[in-house]
Amino acid sequence: MDLTSTVIVPLLFGSLGIFALFRLLQWMRMRAYLQEAVVVITGATSGLGKECAKAFHAAGSKLVLCGRDSEKLKDLVQQLSTMTNHQKNVSTHKPHTVVFDLSDTKTVLNAAEEILKYLGHVDILINNAGISFRGTIVDTGLDVDKKVMETNYFGPIALTKALLPSMIKRRQGHIVAISSVQGKISIPFRSAFMDKNTAEGQTAAEVAQVVLNAVGQKKKEVLVAGLTPSLAVYLRNLFPRLFFTLMATRARKERKAKDS
Repeated sequence: MDLTSTVIVPLLFGSLGIFALFRLLQWMRMRAYLQEAVVVITGATSGLGKECAKAFHAAGSKLVLCGRDSEKLKDLVQQLSTMTNHQKNVSTHKPHTVVFDLSDTKTVLNAAEEILKYLGHVDILINNAGISFRGTIVDTGLDVDKKVMETNYFGPIALTKALLPSMIKRRQGHIVAISSVQGKISIPFRSAFMDKNTAEGQTAAEVAQVVLNAVGQKKKEVLVAGLTPSLAVYLRNLFPRLFFTLMATRARKERKAKDS
C-alpha cells in the first residue's frame, strides 16, 4: 500500500486548502472591519502618517487627519481625493481635518471634542505624530526634554484619554501606538528622543501597509525593523550585559569621532 499517494498527498492538499480558506476568511474579516471605520491619524502630513492615511483611505475608512499645518492637511486631502482605488467594491470617503498641536493639552482636548462632535465616535486611533532630537544628556536642555515629552508622550496620552470613553461606551475600538525600536533598546545620543522613524530597509508605504494589516487582524504588537535592530532587541532581552557593553563601546566611538 502506497501511503504517499493514498494518505500523505490528500492530507497535504487538504491542509493547504484549510489554510487558504482561513487566510481568505481572515482577509474578509479585516476588510469588513476597516470599511467605514472612523480612523484618527496624528502626524498625518508627512512620512508614515501620510502613508497610513493613503492605506486606510484606500481600504474605505473614514479618516480624521490631524496635524499642525492646515495647508499641508488640505494638500493631503486633495491628494487622497485624486487617488485611484484599485480595490473593487470599496467606497472611499472625503477625510476630515483637525489642526492642533499635540504639545498643547488644551488644544488636544478641543480637537478630541471636535472629532467626536463631527463623527460621533472613533473606531481606530493611530498615535503617530512625534518630534525628534539628537544629543547627549549633559548637552540637552531640560526645555528640550519637556518639549519632546509633551509632544511624544503627554499629547498622545491626552488624546487617547479624551477619545477612549467613546470606545468603551460602544465596547469596541483600536488604539495604535507608533514607536521606534528605540523604545525597546537604548541608543547613544538619543536620551530625549522617542523616535518615529521608518523601519530600516522599508519604505513608509510598506510600513503603513504593515500597520493596516496589523490593525485589521487586531494584533497586539508588531516589530517592523531591519536585521540589526531586530537582533539588538533580542540581544537586549536575552543578554543585557553584553548589549550594554556594546552600546557603551559605540557611544565612546561616536563621542570620539564627534570631538575629533
